[in-house]
Amino acid sequence: MWNDALLALLLAAAPALAWAQAGSVPQSTQMRAKTLTPEEVERTAIVIDGHADTPQRFLDEQFDLDDPLHGGNFNLERARKGSLGAEFFAIWVEPGRYKGQYAHRALELIDAVKQQAAKHAAEMELVTSPEGIERAHAQRKFAALMGIEGGHAIEDSLALLRQYYALGARYMTLTWNSSNGWADSSGDIDDPHVPHTREGLSEFGKDVVYEMNRLGMMVDVSHVSDRTFFRTLIISRAPVIASHSGARALCDSPRNMTDDMLRAIANSGGPDSKGGVVMVNFYSAFVSQAYRDALKQMQPEIDKAVADAAAKAEAAGQPFPAVDEAKIRKSRMDRIPRPPLSALIDQIDHIVKVAGIDHVGLGSDFDGIFSQLPEGIDSPADLPKITAALMERGYSAEDCRKILGGNLLRVFREVEAVSRQLQTENRPRISVKQPFAKQ
Repeated sequence: MWNDALLALLLAAAPALAWAQAGSVPQSTQMRAKTLTPEEVERTAIVIDGHADTPQRFLDEQFDLDDPLHGGNFNLERARKGSLGAEFFAIWVEPGRYKGQYAHRALELIDAVKQQAAKHAAEMELVTSPEGIERAHAQRKFAALMGIEGGHAIEDSLALLRQYYALGARYMTLTWNSSNGWADSSGDIDDPHVPHTREGLSEFGKDVVYEMNRLGMMVDVSHVSDRTFFRTLIISRAPVIASHSGARALCDSPRNMTDDMLRAIANSGGPDSKGGVVMVNFYSAFVSQAYRDALKQMQPEIDKAVADAAAKAEAAGQPFPAVDEAKIRKSRMDRIPRPPLSALIDQIDHIVKVAGIDHVGLGSDFDGIFSQLPEGIDSPADLPKITAALMERGYSAEDCRKILGGNLLRVFREVEAVSRQLQTENRPRISVKQPFAKQ
């Protein structure tokens, strides 16, 4: 029987050990799980973050993953320090700035991620599967993945969707903050000037969800309206994810999930499915109601400062880059006190209680939220603090492994299994005229 000292020595000697199945550990380790420290739990897990917006920095700021943070949240040094094993980098195209150029911008962001992976090949690998994540982890490499944020990027083309998959994208958020014609967003659902679908998804939108299932691309319901959410779960043959959302019961943002939605994600997929996963967003305005209320009071001041700066740039014939707008917003938002780390843990805890331990993960939104994070969380280096806080609340090492990445790996595998099944079918598109009249 191993003693605690020997076990700790073995864990320290193999920090990047990857288990055959996510979340599974040798029996001897299971027997000693109560003695593990949060750092040791992190080393025996594959830690996966569901969402980071760093590709914008690659492209617009010429940021390199070996650079100091320079006001951002993510680089390789901080990822290593926090034992982060895999990151889904968001391919997000801002609709207003890139109207008419959605695909062009998306392809440049994808290329920027691939350039980083090529430059840092000794310590980083671009992967596209659960096995790829595990392989990179076993080789002590950081696994980079990509997800499309906002279905407007496909420009109403299933062919373009397929090409994004071919280039490595493994999830797509159906909308961003604006509706796209075939799916409705929570960001403008109450705007009477924006056209919306009749039932949450148009006929083409249903084809998009089915094609994602067929490809093996995870369907991401963060950002969608409630009606689109429930319609998507009816249509999807595979479990869905929310790559960066929280619990609306604790913070009343339309970007967060009601308890009914949390339970629905846990039960998403086919009759034999083990369900989807909600990956908790770290943005303070989705974590804390107090922070959200303070931000709403400050919003007019922020909007005026941005509008004034944009007008000044236009009058001078100068561009108004997104990075300049972000600096203005951040300078105001930094005046709002950050919520405590416990508020973020409350979010995880609530989702576990409502949806179950198998249906929660981490979706930080690093580099996409003006660094408005709970106290003590500034980069991936701080992820072990979340593990420590969960263990202080009584979560076991195995519970933590599921939250840290095991749950997402399970869903990823099931999505791929559903894909293999659907690829044997010959289903006509819904949006194509059927051989019978629709009533």
